[in-house]
Amino acid sequence: MQRAITLEVEGMTLRGMEHVPGGAEQNPVPAVILFHGFTGTKLEPHRLFLKISRALEAQGIASFRFDFMGSGESDGDFEDMTASTEIRDAKEILAMVRRDKRILQDKVSLLGLSMGGYVAGIVAGDLPDAVHKLMLLAPAGNLRDIMQAVAAESGVQDDMREFDHGGDVVGRGLYEDVMRIDGFSRAKPFRGPVLLVHGTGDSVVPYQVSVKYQDDVYGDAAELQLIEGADHTFNSRPWEQEVIRRVVSFATAK
Repeated sequence: MQRAITLEVEGMTLRGMEHVPGGAEQNPVPAVILFHGFTGTKLEPHRLFLKISRALEAQGIASFRFDFMGSGESDGDFEDMTASTEIRDAKEILAMVRRDKRILQDKVSLLGLSMGGYVAGIVAGDLPDAVHKLMLLAPAGNLRDIMQAVAAESGVQDDMREFDHGGDVVGRGLYEDVMRIDGFSRAKPFRGPVLLVHGTGDSVVPYQVSVKYQDDVYGDAAELQLIEGADHTFNSRPWEQEVIRRVVSFATAK
């Protein structure tokens, strides 16, 4: 069943949705937590996260998806968001789900899209014993490069504390935070199964970033699925359906 939920994190309310199969109160089920991308929300483009959640629920797997602090309908301002605040939020969400009596504590997996994939990889690396499987969709391991490009395009000067990125006010704290974090190194301690899904037509995060995750971070623990021609957020029905099929197959595999 789909239901709106909230979580308090350091005085802020994160707003989200849960999808929990019927009967989980008596027979706990596995779960997947979905983390959205930069400027995204718990729905993501063309309602991709909602569709993934419903497909997982149909297979007996619960899912939880929240807007990070400063994004979507959650409390806070976008300009105060940093990679570290999203990592903090993600860890709090993971702890909440693992406490849920309807959920099998040792069967909680993470899924992240773009920056959400960067965050999911870091959380799994920081807390490898708390994560069952990892699903990274076009993960933004190149976030440093992206933030440098965004800053350059926005004409950011050294003394500017924030800048306009397509109507979203981005705080300089995000830029400085990302420069300090090596997402690939932080992700390495996770040794569980990993699914990487990436479009070969992605102009935001080139698919070679997922190749780097496979080659330099996860090795044989990772399977890489390339979707020919797909863009960064899989903006066509065939691409979307392929992503959902891959995610559900990986999440339900023994």
